[in-house]
Amino acid sequence: MKLQILKHFVRLLSNGSKSGIDVLRDPLRNKGTSFTLDERRILHIQGLLPPSVHSMDVKVGRCMINLNKIQDDLQKHLYLTSLYDRDERLFYKLVSDNIDICLPLIYTPTVGKACQEFGQTFGRPRGLYISIKDKKYIREILCNWTEDDVRAIVVTDGERILGLGDLGVHGMGIPIGKLALYTALAGVPPEQTMPVTLDVGTDNEELLNDPYYLGLKQKRLRGTEYLEFIDAFMEAVVERFGRNTLIQFEDFANQNAFKLLERYRDIYCSFNDDIQGTAAVTLAALLSAEKVSKRPIEDNVFLFQGAGSAGSGIANLIKMSLESSGLSEKEAISKIYMFDKDGLLSVNRSPDTFTDQNVVFAKDMPHISTLEETVEIVKPTVIIGVAGVGNVFTPTILKSMAKNTETPYIFALSNPTDKTECTAEEAYKHTDYKCIFASGSPFDAIVHGGKTHLPSQCNNSYIFPGVALAVTMFQINPIPEKVFIKAAECLAEQLSPEDVKAGRIFPTFQNIRQVSMNIACAVGDYAYKEGIANLPEPEDKAAYIRSHWFEPKYV
Repeated sequence: MKLQILKHFVRLLSNGSKSGIDVLRDPLRNKGTSFTLDERRILHIQGLLPPSVHSMDVKVGRCMINLNKIQDDLQKHLYLTSLYDRDERLFYKLVSDNIDICLPLIYTPTVGKACQEFGQTFGRPRGLYISIKDKKYIREILCNWTEDDVRAIVVTDGERILGLGDLGVHGMGIPIGKLALYTALAGVPPEQTMPVTLDVGTDNEELLNDPYYLGLKQKRLRGTEYLEFIDAFMEAVVERFGRNTLIQFEDFANQNAFKLLERYRDIYCSFNDDIQGTAAVTLAALLSAEKVSKRPIEDNVFLFQGAGSAGSGIANLIKMSLESSGLSEKEAISKIYMFDKDGLLSVNRSPDTFTDQNVVFAKDMPHISTLEETVEIVKPTVIIGVAGVGNVFTPTILKSMAKNTETPYIFALSNPTDKTECTAEEAYKHTDYKCIFASGSPFDAIVHGGKTHLPSQCNNSYIFPGVALAVTMFQINPIPEKVFIKAAECLAEQLSPEDVKAGRIFPTFQNIRQVSMNIACAVGDYAYKEGIANLPEPEDKAAYIRSHWFEPKYV
């Protein structure tokens, strides 16, 4: 009987096709020194491992010792990548148990450096690379993926990686990192996820001349042929995996991001995290900050440094939230100002400097060319940086913000760290330590006058894993904008009295899996109410999710 049980276990472990050394080479099924002696005999791997049998906790401890010995963050990222490549469950256990340490290493800010070095550090292939030359064979390439039950795809064309610009196929680190967070922060089973990079060339001359560049060495494809290629990819995904497969667009350039969102949002299960995820987490920050400052969101005046896809997405979601609080559309728009490389968005500017998304926020007032003068005249209570231009929140601007309100909100959201608009220390110092500060990359606490000020990381990972969990668990399709308002409201509601007292505007990352669970349930409630969920409604959504989500432990 024992032998039969073990043989059945082997069939499950090997997915019916793998045994022996193949299992050790399969990162999702490999347990390394955690294989029992009986398992080793049945799998014919006895002697291929040292004789000791170690628990997962012991192995996590050993990994942390090794990780802490490494001084350089990129090398730490590569160490975690190598662990991911050989033992996924151990990787996710390590990350889940040490989220504050590991999150900045597997995603922002370190992932930006990893993408820049992708050509030199490329190792085990992860994800699918589909080039424009493969347009006729996309369906066949998707069939090369070893898993049939793919429910979540993160796709990029690499043109606007964080604040680093066009990195071509070397931007693959972003889809890989995003999907790792799907699993680590929200329990989405890793075998149901697939990273994809669409290679349409690059306009980065340095990469075109780099012998280690891994992509097509040609200028970027644009126009009708580009859209036809993306259309072909979307259609092939539906044919291969089904209409309810989530497709998350990531780090597409501004000129394409909104265009693709509008093109697909009503006919495919898709969203754009740079636009909608960033908007939702920023709205959550504003709703949470209200608890700290006691200033209702509708009493603020908002100024954006940056009017591209991220800025326009945030502004639109804030407008929707202000309208739901009782303001008219005109009143909501009157509270939102936008500033870009051409100055304040005003009707006196040339029409070709606007986009369809930001033109609604153009003001009927004289043109202002500098950000400092804009702050002085507009008198915002909230300033939000999303242009990827570092150090633009000068001491003069920060001091002006402190004159405008008792508690200014300074949101320096650009990534990576060298692109941030100001540091936490600068924000606190030049606002007399009165501001609420949030940034895209993490900053250490600031101690002044015996008081500790805790910067908040306005990180999309608070939002997109929970939304993706809801979409994949309940088969939500399409994904309307209201989903992201619900997610933002749910995130803000999870701020504890202790968080408020400490000046935080986000829950700690240690509770992120529960945060994602709560967001998924809130989004699920909305989806069933609106009739956009395609599975029968579970009586207990949380219990249903727990019965299906991924736990970082060995089979």
